[in-house]
Amino acid sequence: MVFSRPSANPTTGPASMSDKRLLIVDDEPDFGEFIRRVASDLGYEVRVTTNGLDFQKNYADFQPTLIILDMVIPDLDGNELLLWLLQQGYTSDLIITTGFNPDYARDAKTLAEFKGLHRVNVMVKPVTLAHLRAALGN
Repeated sequence: MVFSRPSANPTTGPASMSDKRLLIVDDEPDFGEFIRRVASDLGYEVRVTTNGLDFQKNYADFQPTLIILDMVIPDLDGNELLLWLLQQGYTSDLIITTGFNPDYARDAKTLAEFKGLHRVNVMVKPVTLAHLRAALGN
């Protein structure tokens, strides 16, 4: 399932690409919506997906500048998606989230950094508004 609400731009129309594009994959729709609202307020164009396959379908045409990746999702888990992203040549920012064991997300961060991603952060759920704003503002 994908939720997208592009903001209309009076000069270029709704199809224009923002320089801040956030692609979220999280199987908790309420959490995805929370992130979408906060990120939109910070100027991001946002797409929210709830499983790995929808995430993959949205990745190429959306060209995200930031990805929020939940580690435990349907279809493909976070590590599988992380490896897939690296195979696609993704080099932008990544925030890894988990509501389970924080070590799982930290291990994924280590893998991402080992494979060449330089701006990788971890957020452990529950996430506060202040923490989310800080993570998105960097």
